[in-house]
Amino acid sequence: MQPDDLDARLVQLLTDHPQLPILECARRLGVARGTVTSRLARLQARGVISAIVPQVDPAGFGYDLVAFCFVDIIQNVGHGPVTEAILAAIPEVTDLYTVTGDHDLHLRVVARNGQDLQDVLDRISQLAGVARTSSSLALRTHIQGRTLPLLHAVADSTY
Repeated sequence: MQPDDLDARLVQLLTDHPQLPILECARRLGVARGTVTSRLARLQARGVISAIVPQVDPAGFGYDLVAFCFVDIIQNVGHGPVTEAILAAIPEVTDLYTVTGDHDLHLRVVARNGQDLQDVLDRISQLAGVARTSSSLALRTHIQGRTLPLLHAVADSTY
């Protein structure tokens, strides 16, 4: 599906104001309420948007330390059981990817402080199927979850 300018403006509006009612979206975009409803349904059905939810910032409740954890797994265990174990046992994991290169998994984790981070990393390393871990700290987050510029570029057909 090739999103157009109206799709991009609708997603931008709901990103900026996730609790905005459909009628108000229609008013601000200068289209009918049915147009907004059908556009949202189409964007969701085609996987362009998965949900309209508030963005939770863990720093807002004390988890302002961000680290990246690289996990090497025991190969005969496989990725599936290890990722399931991590997600079930470690709520501080906010993103998890299977990757190519020197490691098997790449995790973004949050913690309250250095001691808390050490506890999180210890819990990860003790999970069945984890061979070893390494980590690095994020000193500053410049951007996270950046997708709107790409959506606008596709909608404008400049990309």
